[in-house]
Amino acid sequence: MEQQASNVLESDKGWKIWWQLTRPHTLTAAFVPVLLGTVLALQFTKVDILLFAAMLVACLLIQAATNMFNEYYDYKRGLDTEHSVGIGGAIVRNGVKPSTVINLAFSLYGIALLLGIYICLNSTWWLALIGIVCMAAGYFYTGGPMPIAYTPFGEIVAGFFMGFVIILISFYIQTGYINGDSVLISIPVSILVGSILLANNIRDLDGDKENGRKTIAILLGKKGAIILLGSMFVVSYAWIIGLVVTGISSPWLFVAFLSIPKAVKATTGFIGKSQPIEMMPAMKATAQTNTIFGFLLSIGLLLAYML
Repeated sequence: MEQQASNVLESDKGWKIWWQLTRPHTLTAAFVPVLLGTVLALQFTKVDILLFAAMLVACLLIQAATNMFNEYYDYKRGLDTEHSVGIGGAIVRNGVKPSTVINLAFSLYGIALLLGIYICLNSTWWLALIGIVCMAAGYFYTGGPMPIAYTPFGEIVAGFFMGFVIILISFYIQTGYINGDSVLISIPVSILVGSILLANNIRDLDGDKENGRKTIAILLGKKGAIILLGSMFVVSYAWIIGLVVTGISSPWLFVAFLSIPKAVKATTGFIGKSQPIEMMPAMKATAQTNTIFGFLLSIGLLLAYML
């Protein structure tokens, strides 16, 4: 009986190791854009559930694989230790072989590629090119000779590919076209996806500076980066006001404003904090802002469609 309980415990621990390796708090950055693009398409056509599911799973796999590439290359460059905050820790804490992590990441890319083929068969093969570019961006975020994560462009790349592009693809595979509404609605969510990376870079500012990175948080300084983060939240909510006031979208989109307390918590949570562990709640609140904002925005679009 004791041996059986021990096996269960070890199994549970193993499951947690692999789950943490995906960095689950970041996966909503893939879920929200797919949901939003699909709900937006519902106003113009009947939604294909299988295409939605394929797009969602593919994006989640690409996000998880990107996180594993991050884990692998940060370890190879000596950036991660067992005391590092905000990592999966499979390599430095749990003894998982680096080769296992990188192979798993490429395996997830392989599955995403197969799902992409299904999506292309039911839409257009032009999406294959776009998908490959998105996957390349995920890899080169921390891989390659000049990782995007080492430059001031990480937030822009993340917001563009994980927000703007995913929303438009999710909309396109359902409708067969892109319209002005889909482009305009994608902007605030793209900004909030970028804010997740900015929050991460604020937390890691000191360590990144020591390791030669030139993130926007380093270039602006901590105070400037926090101001930028707050400004990104303000622009996102102001964008919704603009869409409603100009008559482009329904007032139901104002339901997204229920996420404002999380945005405030995310911004103020960085003030006066110096240790990465102290800034984790603020970083978590930033990711939650993106999730809640996008989910509520989807609800607002759905209500506008139904009522």
